[in-house]
Amino acid sequence: MIEAYRQFTAGPDPFGANWDVEFRWAQNAISIRHADTVDVKFEISSGAIREEKIIALPLPALNRAAAETGHPVTDPWCHRIAAAHMKKMIESAEDIEKTLVTLDFQTVRAYAEELRPETVESHH
Repeated sequence: MIEAYRQFTAGPDPFGANWDVEFRWAQNAISIRHADTVDVKFEISSGAIREEKIIALPLPALNRAAAETGHPVTDPWCHRIAAAHMKKMIESAEDIEKTLVTLDFQTVRAYAEELRPETVESHH
C-alpha cells in the first residue's frame, strides 16, 4: 500500500512508461457535483504528458468498508485508497482514459483491507 500518497512514482504502464503522481486536493463532492463521494484529485505526468485524474470514493462504500475493517474514515485513509487505485490504473491502463473514476464498494473494500489496522492479537 502506498504510504507517501502525496507524491509518488507509478509504473511502468503497459507501454513501459513511469508516471509521477502528485496529490492535488480532496473534497466532498456534494458541494461540487451533488454526489455523495469524497473526490481525490491527482496530477499525473510522464515526459511532456500531464493529466488530471479524480478518484471518487462513494461515502456509503467508505462507511461500510470502515465498519468492516475497523478503520475510521479519515482524510489520509481516503487519500491512500485513492492513491492505490491511481497506481493500479497507471500500471494496468484500466480506466486511464477517464478523468473521473468512481470506485465501487468491492474495490474500496479491497484497498481498505490492505490498510486494516493490525490487532494486538495478531502479534501473539
